Amino acid sequence: MNHSDIIFWNVDTQIDFVEPKGKLYVEGAELLKPTWRKLTLLAKQKKFKVVNTADFHYPNSAELSKNPDFINTFPEHCMADTKGADYIWETQPEVSVVFDWDKHYFTLDNARSFREIVIRKDAFDVFAGNKYTDEIVKLLAPKTVVVYGVTTNVCVDFAVVGLAERVEKVIVIEDAIKELPNISLPFENWKKLGVQMMSFEELAQQF
Repeated sequence: MNHSDIIFWNVDTQIDFVEPKGKLYVEGAELLKPTWRKLTLLAKQKKFKVVNTADFHYPNSAELSKNPDFINTFPEHCMADTKGADYIWETQPEVSVVFDWDKHYFTLDNARSFREIVIRKDAFDVFAGNKYTDEIVKLLAPKTVVVYGVTTNVCVDFAVVGLAERVEKVIVIEDAIKELPNISLPFENWKKLGVQMMSFEELAQQF
């Protein structure tokens, strides 16, 4: 792999999803913390850019409901400017540029200047939930994107499908993703899209 052609894509490793006391806790997600930490350190050591996506909701968000079905709607989580919207320590960006979904930017050139980027979103799909995501991917122009985070069958799935349409190769770290119950898993579709699955150890061996 050519290092300059690779970026890491950290999906929603936020307190509300990962910690057992989080507002939308994904059961077992906290067990992935060591692997997520290894990915964070690998990216730093190899100087890979990291795109960190984050749910960042307001009370009127379309996916929030007081009577959620846990498929298309969910209870309040990752609310703007709350602790639950923060990243867990293991994936916390050190110095990053943040692109909010509800702000206007005259230029996105900072996406090139910083190694770590935060894209906040108000939808499962980061490409729909932040209008700048597509342009940021075009600016970074990666050939390979390494994806990990939560949840496998919601936001990770949308990220993988969206990236597969835009870059040559998408790799999902199979021991660094976790799913929600009651929603079908996306693996068969990923396979059709040419997405490659590998473990963290397999990834690390390639560098």
